Amino acid sequence: MSASAFSLSMAIPEAGFRVTDGEPVVGGMHGEQVHHRHCDWCKSWVFTEMEPSMGFVNVRPTMLDDAAWFAPYVETYTSEALPWAKTGAAHSFAKFPQMEEYGPLVAEFAAKGPRPGR
Repeated sequence: MSASAFSLSMAIPEAGFRVTDGEPVVGGMHGEQVHHRHCDWCKSWVFTEMEPSMGFVNVRPTMLDDAAWFAPYVETYTSEALPWAKTGAAHSFAKFPQMEEYGPLVAEFAAKGPRPGR
């Protein structure tokens, strides 16, 4: 869906996320548990919601007014990566991390991850 070697995501707590303009439409890969939302006008992939909810929404950082501060912290599906595609992420996984790995990853990101102005 990204037409690139990379698909950047940024997990935002659901309580802190809202669409402020327009009505997103479902696009890309359709499924019962994963809903990719796109801009109805330009069809850009904007964010993804999961069912059941995991408490966060995956937002495309390229949609931010200023994404210059963003840097990948965790990369997944490196088993399918192009050999030259390197992100410099602190953590890499061949597929997705195991469920028990998410807590420590989130805690480490909270302490060390990139932020605007950091």
